[in-house]
Amino acid sequence: MSPNPKLFAVLLLLSASAFVIGCYRRFSLVALGRPENRLDAPGTRFSRMLRLAFGQQRVLGKPFGMNHFVIFWSFIILAAANAEFLASGMLPQVTLAALPAPLQHALLLLFDLVSLLTLACVLIACARRLFFPEPSLSSDYVKARSPEAFLILSLIALLMLAYFGLHAARIAMGVEIPAAMPVSAFIARHLPDALAADPAALATWSWWLHALALLSFLAYLPQSKHMHILTAIPNCFLAGREQPNTQPREQFARGMSFGVGRVDEFTWKDLFDSFSCTECGRCQEACPASATGKSLNPRAVIHAVKTNLLANGAALRAGEKPAVPLIGAEGEGSATEATVWACTTCGACMNVCPVLIEHMPKIVKMRRHLVQMKASFPEELATFFENIEARSNPWGIAPTERTKWHATMQVRPFEAGQTEYLLYVGCAGAFDARQKQVTVALASILDAAGVSWGTLGKDERCCGDSLRRLGNEYVFDRTARENVDLFAQRGVRKIVTQCPHCFSTLKNDYRQYGIELEVVHHSELIAALLAAGQLQLKQRVADLGRLLFHDSCYLGRHNDVYDAPRQVLKTATGAEPAEFDRNAGRSFCCGAGGGRMWQEEQEGERINLNRVKEALRQNPDTICVSCPYCLTMMEDGLKDLQGGSVRVKDLAEVVAEGLRP
Repeated sequence: MSPNPKLFAVLLLLSASAFVIGCYRRFSLVALGRPENRLDAPGTRFSRMLRLAFGQQRVLGKPFGMNHFVIFWSFIILAAANAEFLASGMLPQVTLAALPAPLQHALLLLFDLVSLLTLACVLIACARRLFFPEPSLSSDYVKARSPEAFLILSLIALLMLAYFGLHAARIAMGVEIPAAMPVSAFIARHLPDALAADPAALATWSWWLHALALLSFLAYLPQSKHMHILTAIPNCFLAGREQPNTQPREQFARGMSFGVGRVDEFTWKDLFDSFSCTECGRCQEACPASATGKSLNPRAVIHAVKTNLLANGAALRAGEKPAVPLIGAEGEGSATEATVWACTTCGACMNVCPVLIEHMPKIVKMRRHLVQMKASFPEELATFFENIEARSNPWGIAPTERTKWHATMQVRPFEAGQTEYLLYVGCAGAFDARQKQVTVALASILDAAGVSWGTLGKDERCCGDSLRRLGNEYVFDRTARENVDLFAQRGVRKIVTQCPHCFSTLKNDYRQYGIELEVVHHSELIAALLAAGQLQLKQRVADLGRLLFHDSCYLGRHNDVYDAPRQVLKTATGAEPAEFDRNAGRSFCCGAGGGRMWQEEQEGERINLNRVKEALRQNPDTICVSCPYCLTMMEDGLKDLQGGSVRVKDLAEVVAEGLRP
């Protein structure tokens, strides 16, 4: 029923036009991005979309997520009620009354109850923003108490109030059945006398209030952050099928550009991500750089991509140069170089994003542009890059010294057909004085278990992890091809390594070079050997006191290896290791990933100090790690914070102690 179908039809046409034009302006900009296939394996994608988008799996990971879950499903259920409202506004004969009575009454009951739930959730959301705003709701460009947030919440609340006003009035008029709408019937019984005296007027006012709120919401939607209502579900479908623990290869040819220096050099999916951000702040809350006062905020990077695209879209369509730089001085639509270099590539942002936005790969693409097109990077990286190019290790040490870690033990070279595992020692395991102790411990464990293993000796080269995360894709590409050729020549099929960065690079990145390797982290192999009884410990390790385990980002979050190191420690010590408050998937980076190991940390609090402070609150005697970078960062942090007698050990060292007679 519409008080004026012709007037409503005109308003609906205007609102729908604004909606379509707004959507076209934004979605047509997505087409400026480079091509990328995100439609393979539709069944797998659809299943994930059901779980994450409709099941709201990650949203429910936080206590307030239930409020959003209710609003999300209320929108879906009430979409049917609003469709009927729009249709009957133009064609009064199109109403739910045309349905069989039982179905009509069931729908009216459902809409009535869901509307009440929605109104309650909107009031809770308003109270949260007004009285209990979490820090993650605010950033440099938007605040928890932003006018836009309250405008959207007000429009939703207005829709619900108008809905109840309309149906209460109709019940009072005797044209609707009170038993089917208990909430509206309750309101009808308690209408103030002034409204109860003329229910027809109340129905008319409520109808138009509902109509104007609904049409305003429709017209405003594409212009606001609530465009994610349209993009979040397809973004979950279009996200990468595998964990984003690697980077796409680049093709190198004269005249080509590399990395992303302007917004249309991103892929279309990168640009679609920018319109899918819900601005929930989960990435900001999880990011170690944001938590320690760096300029990097993953949410702000995605916002910069969107605003840059909106600002430059017309010029890019016309083939002109963009006016707003993607990487430049602090400002709307730009990310600073300090922001780009602050990322540890730990993946915490992507792990919590409810709509599967891929933050980290975009930052690495911008690093590629800075390194390969501008030769612009922190000055300390110049030495790192030179050392890798000249001697294939970060310190520039002669390759002949790669074998010095086993000066006191007999180590065999890897021989095709004779040796099962290549022990890929890694640069830290071969050259770092502290990590060499871990390498010896691991070699002792492999010998004790009777594992057939060997090394490449001085022929081993850097895996290239830091090169790739720092954006030096050209040198990484050369390094990876040389390593793949070497593995093929030597007949390497199975690799064990103590470094999660080598582990992830050899396992995931090298697939792009046509080689399939069985790569295991030493925690996985030791856990398997212990479980099979192939590795027998001579004693329980009981002198480490309270042992606290720290998760490596590249082992856990990037490769889902969480249980193996804990199983190893439980077997070796006879007790479950203690846990950080932030552990497993929520673990906090040590600060060395993404090539940050080789850079100075000038801005904010040092990330490793933040993590060590968290450790010391647990009163540990020993902090156990499973990564050379984590080992260094934890030990450095304990020295700076004067951590007393607290020790840091790799899990291989713990197991090796159990092998002593």
